[in-house]
Amino acid sequence: MANGMKLVAPAVTPPLDDGFRPAVLANRAFLEDVDKSGQGVPLGIALERNDAAVTVYETNVFAPDAPGAEANPEYVERLVKFLLWQRGGWKITIGGDAQIAEHIKQAYAADGVRAFDADLMLDVYEQPFTVESVAYEELPSASEGTVALGGHLEGCRIGFDLGASDRKTSAVLDGEAVFSEEVVWDPKNQADPQYHYDGVMDCIQRAAEHLPHIDAIGGSAAGIYINNRALVASLFRAIPKDQFDARIKDMFTNIGKELEVPLVVVNDGEVTALAGAMELDDTGVLGIAMGSSEAGGYVTLDGNITGWLNELAFCPIDYNPDGPVDEWSGDYGVGSQYFSQQCVARLVPVAGIDLDPEMGQPEQLEAVQELMAKGDERARQIMETIGCYLGYAVAHYADFYDLKHVLVLGRVTSGDAGHIIIERAQGVLAEEFPELGEQVSLQTPDEASRRVGQAIAAASLPEI
Repeated sequence: MANGMKLVAPAVTPPLDDGFRPAVLANRAFLEDVDKSGQGVPLGIALERNDAAVTVYETNVFAPDAPGAEANPEYVERLVKFLLWQRGGWKITIGGDAQIAEHIKQAYAADGVRAFDADLMLDVYEQPFTVESVAYEELPSASEGTVALGGHLEGCRIGFDLGASDRKTSAVLDGEAVFSEEVVWDPKNQADPQYHYDGVMDCIQRAAEHLPHIDAIGGSAAGIYINNRALVASLFRAIPKDQFDARIKDMFTNIGKELEVPLVVVNDGEVTALAGAMELDDTGVLGIAMGSSEAGGYVTLDGNITGWLNELAFCPIDYNPDGPVDEWSGDYGVGSQYFSQQCVARLVPVAGIDLDPEMGQPEQLEAVQELMAKGDERARQIMETIGCYLGYAVAHYADFYDLKHVLVLGRVTSGDAGHIIIERAQGVLAEEFPELGEQVSLQTPDEASRRVGQAIAAASLPEI
């Protein structure tokens, strides 16, 4: 149990984490109990974000005085947390239960357990974060929107992908990559905005040397970007807020003006999904990039990118309250700790691998992948554990996304790791969610696309 909510052990236990309690199993068990009780009532959650877009999520909970109602707050809190980082929003409206609404309001108050999330949503939408309670019948109506973005390959284009440990660049001429490279950098520890500006310009200039001219530039980076403005990003966390506001927020817009070309920058997860849709020539693609953290992106069944945040790094997938805690948000069980270099580093000692504790996470990942290439079973167990996590996470994501494909890439999946992760995740789906396993394909791109595919897809973002 966790705060009154029943936790369910998985049928397929991750080799290195027998405490894992998948969110998808807990949510489904809760809803089954509500249905069996005969005392369920509807509850609606509305999230309003930029441009008056509204997401509405419908569910059921126990009636306030029914046996089992003590689980309602935990169920709704975890659900709101997932929706907030999947869809985004500056205003949450709870329709149907004032007690639950008050619980959510307290959680997201300035001194609440989710104050971090409320503060970041203020930064993203530049409006005070609020939680309201209304009768179920008074819940706002849904108003979603999508953006047709990417897939433009004509002309001389540059694409870049900014990660926490390296930046990738591609020069693309009429759809063909004529130059691609990776350059190591350390943005998270750099407080000088000039370091970041110089890094982006270096990407562009190195690629420009391989093109006759520049028609357009597209970029992806970890964080939240709206209208090409950097609003929240871990890459820039060392920069003082006044300097961030003055020099980083509009940096990409200013670079586009400086070079006099169309420049579009979006979240790296969105470009992951776009790269997948382009490679598969299909839609309904969820992209998951396993790098310094977890990045997510989604191409709808209509082939468009949403206006959602898709920040899966902050979305809970494990309801074990003793699960690993994200050092930035302070929350437990969220994606950043399960699909990233952070996860690999966390599992290294559990697997019995002795590495220098001073070694950085990228170097630990490289060491694990070197051991795996030599047939080390301990290293393989790390990737199998991540694969188990992924299987249950995909089932959870499928409750929030219309999926046909899940494309997995990023530095963690390099070498044989990607195939091991996918194989174990497919095994989880076959065992626990066979119908979903038949509907959704899991795959990794080839090695070259896995490492620099995002930069190439990013180049296709702007329309000339």
